[in-house]
Amino acid sequence: MVTSSESVDVQVIVIGGGAIGLASAWEVARRGRSVLVLERFSRGHDRGSSAGLERQWRVQYSEERWSRLALETLPRWRELEAAGGRRLVHHTGSLWFGRPGVATSEGELRAAAAVMDRLDVPYDWLTAAEIEKRFGFVRLPAGHEGFYQADGGVIDVRGTLATLAGLGAAAGVRVREHERVLAVEPDGTGVTVHTERAVHRAETVVVNAGACGAELLRDLGCPVDLHVFRMSSGYFARRSAAVDPPTWYAFLEPDASGANRSFYGFGSNPWTGGDLLRAAPDTEVPVTGPDPLAPHPPDAGDLARTADWVRAHLPFLIPELTGASTCLAALPADPARQFLIGSLAGRIPDGERIVVQAGGWAFKFVPAFGRICADLALDGHSTRHESATVLS
Repeated sequence: MVTSSESVDVQVIVIGGGAIGLASAWEVARRGRSVLVLERFSRGHDRGSSAGLERQWRVQYSEERWSRLALETLPRWRELEAAGGRRLVHHTGSLWFGRPGVATSEGELRAAAAVMDRLDVPYDWLTAAEIEKRFGFVRLPAGHEGFYQADGGVIDVRGTLATLAGLGAAAGVRVREHERVLAVEPDGTGVTVHTERAVHRAETVVVNAGACGAELLRDLGCPVDLHVFRMSSGYFARRSAAVDPPTWYAFLEPDASGANRSFYGFGSNPWTGGDLLRAAPDTEVPVTGPDPLAPHPPDAGDLARTADWVRAHLPFLIPELTGASTCLAALPADPARQFLIGSLAGRIPDGERIVVQAGGWAFKFVPAFGRICADLALDGHSTRHESATVLS
């Protein structure tokens, strides 16, 4: 455990008030420690990686350790739901289909099925004709196939943020909004955090800064190859409530340049209802400029491609856009999309006082990563989900 002999404002400072930051803060506070969250914008803002209404929940991965982590994380979601009195993960099913052998950032169909076989996760393997008949898609190429996994579904993003904020406040978490962190300085007795408004002192600091994590790590002298992308989504009206698909991902051949041309989407939100369904291209548009969180409109070309694909294959949707949104994704340059999570021990002087979670498709792991960050900040190690502790 990291301790300090010098006066501190709080025992732990968490930088970033998104989902993982709030989860880390709650985990620290529920163990009886004082914690302060520093948020650059307002709580619940839509300029970072916790924007939007929903995220896909799935247990299938092409790498077994991530499937194991998803299976281990689900009880943590249930614990969070019980504590907050609100359902957050809804099991509406997960449908993956396309051409076997096509690999994207999501994985590959047969590799994911092989992992589920090894872990005894049930699923139905389906032909293109069976997918069309069962879920309402049309004109899928004859060579397409895939699987339906009933435990997949959708995560309530705003409900998760509200639940974690409420539980944190009840446990004593303090949040300072509109306070941008300028510098983090660890030393032998604690960590000094300089912001645009104040100077704070803590025993340890947890950096859950999302797309801004790379900047803070670089300034700490521990650069990581973290790339920031903007993802665009479109919203389409249902023709009727008779067809309501599960969450889905279509593995499609890349274009001539090798760029991903796949699509994904959702059924109706179980917590809000309504007839607008989200469909999106799995296209990562690099963010340029000095401020990765600067507002930027959705990519018109990506939205047009999505509308064309909806027109061709989703007859239960009206193929005219009724709305659009964007969300940031901060991803390691490693094409395997490893999560960056761990302490900076051995990387910079007094690095054991700095814990980082930066990058990856991480929303489904919010309660697990919050626990790991709290373990590392308070105990200096984590025995939970050791396979995820892969800061590199």
